[in-house]
Amino acid sequence: MSAVLFIGAGFSKWAAQLPLANELFDFAIEPWGRQEAHKLKLVESLKESWNSTNPESQAEQFIAAAMSFPAKDKEAVLWYITRRLSEGFIWKEFHSRRWRRHVLMIDENRRFQIDGVKCAIHFLQAFCSPSFTGIVTTNYDMLVEYALGTKGFNYGIPNQILMGRGPYPVSQWQNPVKVTGPIPLAKIHGSISWDEHGYYTDGRRGLTGNALIVAPTPEKTRPKELEFVWNLAEIILNQASHLVVFGFAFNPYDEAVINLLKSASSKVKSVLLIDIQPPIERTQSIWPNAEIKTKPPPDVDTETYI
Repeated sequence: MSAVLFIGAGFSKWAAQLPLANELFDFAIEPWGRQEAHKLKLVESLKESWNSTNPESQAEQFIAAAMSFPAKDKEAVLWYITRRLSEGFIWKEFHSRRWRRHVLMIDENRRFQIDGVKCAIHFLQAFCSPSFTGIVTTNYDMLVEYALGTKGFNYGIPNQILMGRGPYPVSQWQNPVKVTGPIPLAKIHGSISWDEHGYYTDGRRGLTGNALIVAPTPEKTRPKELEFVWNLAEIILNQASHLVVFGFAFNPYDEAVINLLKSASSKVKSVLLIDIQPPIERTQSIWPNAEIKTKPPPDVDTETYI
């Protein structure tokens, strides 16, 4: 039996209280300096103006509209999205006579102080078995990377060298940081740790707004920039006889993702939906011959899911 984990936004909500799409514009960030404060006020103003003329609209519709805003406004909205999803993983310290910040590095021990990371670790421990063959996710955050560490996962390229520094102590910063783990991870909508130049050891792209992501709009497409990642996801899903889906709604407008999942339909024998409101009918339409099981999001434990 080959087991694959498919992670949606509900996983990050459960583990780390990261917002779902309809909660994204709660503006729950602490701006760092005047530039960020100005950007935050701009996005608040844009969203307020949009709401006044589109009172029944969803956050994803606002984001879709923002993609055609003037460049400054569009960039501010994209910055806010990645900045909001980075908020819980920012570390601040006083160094060289000034306060500095960074989004935690993958192998940094301080990640174990974050409750959301600890929840993700406990859950993913259930999949550390020979039958577990990969993770596919639509999420931008780095919960999986923090939970598994560089020795636990790979991005589809064995021994890939990441850009940026390694974790403390300082003596290790000059050494190359490689992802050498056995579990392939396909982040099909991009990551706050990626940009057009490569993959990084931390999520600083989430602070700058220059991350390589697919904006959370109602009709997402399969971007050329992430073609390798989507191909990796297809390889992972095509191996699956057992699929665990945590926190993905199977919304009809996620056509590209649903088509991706259908590529594994002939081999999947069972699907476990971990969700508060499991979308059973939508799941059955994708895998009509599979056994569909449901389970609520777990307490923090190491319950087996395979």
